[in-house]
Amino acid sequence: MKASDAVAKVLAEKNVLFGFELIGGMITHLVDSINLLGKTKLVSMHHEQGAAFAASAVSRATNHKILGVALGTSGPGATNLMTGIADCWLDSHPCVFLTGQVNTYELKGDRAIRQQGFQELDSVALVKSITKYAYQVTNVDELIPCLLKAIDIAREGRPGPVLLDIPMDIQRAEIDEAVFNELMRINEVVEHRVDSFTEFDIFRSKLQAANRPLFLIGGGAVNLSGFSEWLALINKLGIPHVASLKGAEKLPSSDCYLGMLGAYGTRAANHAVQNCDLLVVLGSRMDVRQTGAKSESFAPLAEIVQFDLEPGQLNNRVTTDLAYQICLSQLFSAFTHCAFDSKPEWSSWQKHLALKSEETFVDEYSGWGVSPFQLFTTLNELTLGRALDYVADVGNNQMWAAHTLRLDDGQAMHHSGGLGTMGFAIPAAVGVCCAANKPVIVITGDGGAQLNIQELDIIARDQLPILTIVLNNHSLGMVRGFQEMYFEGRNSSTYWNGYSSQFEAIGKAYGVNSVSVVNLEAFRLAVQAFMAEPKPMLIEVLMPDARECRPRLEFGRPIDQQSPQLEPQQ
Repeated sequence: MKASDAVAKVLAEKNVLFGFELIGGMITHLVDSINLLGKTKLVSMHHEQGAAFAASAVSRATNHKILGVALGTSGPGATNLMTGIADCWLDSHPCVFLTGQVNTYELKGDRAIRQQGFQELDSVALVKSITKYAYQVTNVDELIPCLLKAIDIAREGRPGPVLLDIPMDIQRAEIDEAVFNELMRINEVVEHRVDSFTEFDIFRSKLQAANRPLFLIGGGAVNLSGFSEWLALINKLGIPHVASLKGAEKLPSSDCYLGMLGAYGTRAANHAVQNCDLLVVLGSRMDVRQTGAKSESFAPLAEIVQFDLEPGQLNNRVTTDLAYQICLSQLFSAFTHCAFDSKPEWSSWQKHLALKSEETFVDEYSGWGVSPFQLFTTLNELTLGRALDYVADVGNNQMWAAHTLRLDDGQAMHHSGGLGTMGFAIPAAVGVCCAANKPVIVITGDGGAQLNIQELDIIARDQLPILTIVLNNHSLGMVRGFQEMYFEGRNSSTYWNGYSSQFEAIGKAYGVNSVSVVNLEAFRLAVQAFMAEPKPMLIEVLMPDARECRPRLEFGRPIDQQSPQLEPQQ
């Protein structure tokens, strides 16, 4: 059996079912074998960074049940993958990366030279700090054991990316089929038992004693087994909850959910954090965007209980009263097997927050030509009851979406969180669409769209049901806002006297049905057309006066003192 054929079989057997690549000489054997076997769907992209984002989106869209693989040739192919690898690393999503490499006899080894073979580069050394496992195979006998090990490592514990660098002569070498079968037998998946949470009664008594409890749900919680059952229970108990940006990806709208907290969060979510008497943090690192710059002003009235898989995250920026290193599946299991008594105080607290949300979840952009609040409220209305996913880029467009979009059952949203990578949305939508098998709506800006706009060609070529919404404010709006606040309005590198690309024309050039709109009614009609017949479409929303996110937190203020101040309700 050819080694590259064995790699294809391993990917299929280990549920790595979607792959993305830009072909290059050093991965031709791998690409050919994967396509010949036909069990891992392989999509050819136009840039390896796009392939990396698309591959990472597979696990994002499937709650880590299915993995993606991205392939890049040696040298520039490998370096182009690196931003996507770092994105997986910081957002804790499992993904497999395979890089081709020059023949083993062309490697420079210990020679005091920079390069021996053409496009030779030490990919493993470059990605060591942003992968859970990275290894260069130099003997065909270690190829399959290392690949199996890499895939297992990607999934276990705190998930993340892995990389295997495979020289060309290793790919085309022969592997004994009996040896391959034995390796696969030994590596058969064993279900891991979820241990019980022995200190649950201590936590339970603290929760039952609280009158104003609040859960802060992070990205470390929402992809785990047992999360949906736990969420249904706390909604039934009437316990309010807020989310980090990554936690908000999988949280459906409910009477108890107040939205994202933090610098660009909802006013009600921030009010809840600052006025609760017990804050329970599930898989969130409480970074500066959540807590504000002065972490001591965060949740000042609350006892804080933190649960996280990584000990280094406990008592990191925020000092807690109780901290548990634990897989949250254990906590969810303990919750669902324990009887709780709902308290009248919880109901009063929930009603108070619901009223606060009603008073403050309002349009703060009424003076603009196109209000982001109204735009995303329109999306909420038009997508209600429809199974689809959103993918957001980075910038004002992302924060507008995270603040205002409300997910329904069968919906999710995907963000580049920790790395905050412009150019993420369009290629990630390709991966989400392939893996989730439902329509996808991209939210991007005129800045972020440009970084991987070439992948519109893939959307058109494969006729993927993806709607790309480009919010065009003729600038790099978020950084421009910082410049206006802190640099006396000097906006070099973010604004060019109103110049902007014509995204309607670009979309049409790629074969995507494209329109430009300047008001909410035209936007509504365009989205309705996509919802009636989901197929490749681009909507450019011209909003040159859109300059900032509202509300937003200015440096040094507590999170419930966002700007601008709202006028009191009459």
